Amino acid sequence: MRKKNLILEGLWNDNTVLSAFMVISPVIICGDTLRNALALIYAFSAITFVSVLISSFVPQRLPYAAKIMIYAVISSIVFIPAKLAAQEFFPGVVERIGIYFPLLAVNSLIVFQTEARFFRMKKSRMMISLISYILGFDAVMLITAFIRELFAYGTINSRMVDMDTLISGLGLPFGGFIFLGLFSGIFRKLRSATERNKDKEDA
Repeated sequence: MRKKNLILEGLWNDNTVLSAFMVISPVIICGDTLRNALALIYAFSAITFVSVLISSFVPQRLPYAAKIMIYAVISSIVFIPAKLAAQEFFPGVVERIGIYFPLLAVNSLIVFQTEARFFRMKKSRMMISLISYILGFDAVMLITAFIRELFAYGTINSRMVDMDTLISGLGLPFGGFIFLGLFSGIFRKLRSATERNKDKEDA
């Protein structure tokens, strides 16, 4: 796999949320404001990157079940300073997010993708791929939160904007679920169209 493809893998080809449908609960439940999104992006990025990096040094000869438990312990330890920093930089947001914040410590990239993908690569390639997958989640969270906050509350980062029509349901979990489904459908259509154009150019 070429470096360019590796960079785009988690962002476009196999987006963490829109393609693989991993870590969707925080996006649906908490991704209704930019403040929530920024706190979740920080936590997800920091916890996932540091946890996977440390976990990559766990001996691969250990039984699978033992490795998964070790990965969970590592991410739980990394979660502690990440939460303390989040409470400092995003006061009140962590409490509002609730249980979905600590759940980031055992997200799918840490628990499953480590063994299935990342740890089968050389360290340098693993780092590029990991960052790509993290950015894939971050981009979806940011776009989702921006649109939902704008149309549900008429605000951008808690600042009022001039909106003639509001869709209050978009700020609720069912609205987030519907929006994410539509977002995923549009994303897949665009990706398929891009792949078809690429195939025509290569033919």
